[in-house]
Order: sequence, then C-alpha cells, then structure tokens
Amino acid sequence: MKKSFYLFLLISFLFFGAMQAIAINSYDKYGSKTGSYQKTNYGYTQYDKYGSKTGSYRKTNSGYNKYDKYGSKTGSFRKTSSGYDEYDKYGSKVGSYKETSNGTVIKYDKYGQRTGSFKKDSMGNITEYDKYGVKRGSYR
Repeated sequence: MKKSFYLFLLISFLFFGAMQAIAINSYDKYGSKTGSYQKTNYGYTQYDKYGSKTGSYRKTNSGYNKYDKYGSKTGSFRKTSSGYDEYDKYGSKVGSYKETSNGTVIKYDKYGQRTGSFKKDSMGNITEYDKYGVKRGSYR
C-alpha cells in the first residue's frame, strides 16, 4: 500500500502540473508525514519520512522512468491524450491515470477498474481517496 501511496502522489502532483514548489510532503490519513519529493534537474527524488532516499523519477520524451534507490529501473509512465499509462520494468501495462475536466485525477488498474482518486482544493493541496471515497492521505 505504501508503494501505491507514493506513486499516487507523484502522478497527481508531478505529472499533472500541480506541484509548483521545490519540495512536497506526503501525509497519511491521520496527518503523519510519510515522505517527501525534491525537484531536481532531471525529475524528482523520493525520500521516506526519515529523509532517506527511496527512489527517483526521470523525465523522458514520452513521460517518466522510475528507479529504485540503487538506480535500477523499476517502471515507467507514458503520456496519453487524457493522462498517463503506467508500465512495470518489463513493459507490461499495470494501470493508468486520467484527469477529468474538473481537475480530479482518477487511478485505474490494468483492467480499467477505478481504484482511487485525487482532488485538489483552492489552496493547491491534494487529498487522496480510495475507490469508495474514503480519505487515504494528503499532499502539501
């Protein structure tokens, strides 16, 4: 669950242009910090709540590649007309992210089933919800 939590953060903030700051923090549904992202020259570096590097995301012509803390590629995201498709390190599609007309980002699994969503408020903060509409976390 933590992996997808961070992944949702990346998609909603970075891929859809909501992130304007150099750094952004993620929080669980209780308000406890779970990690952070720092903008770099090539993309973004991901850290856990203790400040240890856990991975990175590098911009490509078609989207982003993701890497673990050792620099090994673990997957990729490719831009589509409505959002991004996600692939594992072998190139198999594992999900997709689509932005609606009101700015909400919807996450789907590889079968096209909705698994969660993100909504941005007027202050630019983003709240993550599961497929039932229950809050999972927030980002600011």
